[in-house]
Amino acid sequence: QVQLVESGGGSVQAGGSLRLSCAVSGNTPCYDMSWYRQVPGKEREFVSIIDRGGTPTYADSVKGRFTLSRDNLKNAMSLHMNSLKPEDTAMYYCKARCGMYGLVRDYWGQGTQVTVSS
Repeated sequence: QVQLVESGGGSVQAGGSLRLSCAVSGNTPCYDMSWYRQVPGKEREFVSIIDRGGTPTYADSVKGRFTLSRDNLKNAMSLHMNSLKPEDTAMYYCKARCGMYGLVRDYWGQGTQVTVSS
């Protein structure tokens, strides 16, 4: 059974930093891993994605401020968020595409709240 567990959310003042982590349980290989965020009343939006080789891609809104990395041995990833802005306030969700033998699907974590005050 694959489960994603996020951690590291919290409250910080503008300009501060936070690190979000996402750990995948279960002995299943994961491919693309990504972060999304959502505020109430709005659609979930893409933040960053990293492939199994470790190459990240970022949304324009976070480029230059966020850094995504992963550890394939631990089946985990971390999102380092610097120079945080009030508009970064959201529930952050990790997603991982995992599976084997042709049975590959997306899994989502439960979310972790990030609040940035001005």
